[in-house]
Amino acid sequence: MIVGKNIHKYYGDVEILKGVNLHIKKGEIVAIVGPSGAGKTTLLQILGTLDTPQKEINYELTINTTSVKNISDKDISTFRNQHIGFIFQFHQLLPEFTALENVCIPAYIGRKGKKETEKKAKELLEFLGLSHRIDHKPNQLSGGEQQRVAVARALINDPSVIFADEPSGNLDSTSAKNLHELFFKLRDEFGQTFVLVTHNKELAEMADRTLVMKDGVIV
Repeated sequence: MIVGKNIHKYYGDVEILKGVNLHIKKGEIVAIVGPSGAGKTTLLQILGTLDTPQKEINYELTINTTSVKNISDKDISTFRNQHIGFIFQFHQLLPEFTALENVCIPAYIGRKGKKETEKKAKELLEFLGLSHRIDHKPNQLSGGEQQRVAVARALINDPSVIFADEPSGNLDSTSAKNLHELFFKLRDEFGQTFVLVTHNKELAEMADRTLVMKDGVIV
């Protein structure tokens, strides 16, 4: 599903990633852990095509059999919209839109029809226990509910892989536990691959595999 080889990243003169290699299988839930500053979020952004490795250093990055290294800048956003979902620590819902509208946005960006998109969004929100909240705006939802809306948004285009950066970092312990269990339920139901950056020990221990980062490499 995801193969990365010799991934480097500099910010100015500071080397953040120092030749990362990884292989993640389809349907795996993989946790990336390590101290702050180890390069976890930078790696996640590169794997999610939000950032690029150092192009002058020979590397490989393949997602769902597609080499993203060879995709033009023009086409990378389309690839991301079709194949990748994101869940962030701060849900990043748009405050002026309802839960249903927030979930639909990636599908609209992908030029999918309104009727089919809303039907799929309602099904996802019902699956996530939010069918009674579809017309509520983010400020009318609890933190856990907002994050579940963000999960539905990540799933709306049936992505091959979902990247999550500290997905439970802003939740209370009960909501965090519920979210962690939800990831496994989603994997079993929809077959997605999950790559999670987390400081949450419980989530890391639940994952199929844990990758430990230190000083810009996986150790």
